Amino acid sequence: MIPTPPRSAWLVLLTGLAGWLAAVALTVERFKLFTDPGYRPSCSINPILSCGSVMVTDQAAVFGFPNPLIGVVGFSVVVTVGVLGVAGVQFPRWIWGGLWLGALLGTVFVCWLVFQSLYRIDALCPYCMVVWAIITPLLAVCTEQLWGGRGGPLGILAEWRWTIVAVFYAVVLLLVFLRFQDYWLSLF
Repeated sequence: MIPTPPRSAWLVLLTGLAGWLAAVALTVERFKLFTDPGYRPSCSINPILSCGSVMVTDQAAVFGFPNPLIGVVGFSVVVTVGVLGVAGVQFPRWIWGGLWLGALLGTVFVCWLVFQSLYRIDALCPYCMVVWAIITPLLAVCTEQLWGGRGGPLGILAEWRWTIVAVFYAVVLLLVFLRFQDYWLSLF
């Protein structure tokens, strides 16, 4: 059994809640768009921040159903682990391993979606960006739970986890700025 430090448990819970709420909101918006093709989603703010533009693409349903449904299910698991962790439940290593694998796959999927949003769809979905923002801290917490304080490459990865999260944020922000710099600069 691996004890869950309170800070880690709360971070798992909060990232899970943020991801789940974003996925639910996007799912609701998507179903409204299914039923009314003329519907303008509340998250369509301007030409760049426009989840309506993103929701109608093939990338928004990679597996044949809306991507946010993956988030609704996946983040439900994260919230459950977070609630139990905050309550002081200790988990076997395989639970943290499963959560780590899910967060890793989620991070890979998010990286693909970032690329698609920036260079294929040419729009950003605000709810999707919430998931972009929380998936790497979730992965960092799971990495620490599994390999923190150990030697070897995974121990080094655990030690540098927050630096890796900061680099991820910096790279994504830079790519978003560079891709839409004409629009951002026109606002001033």
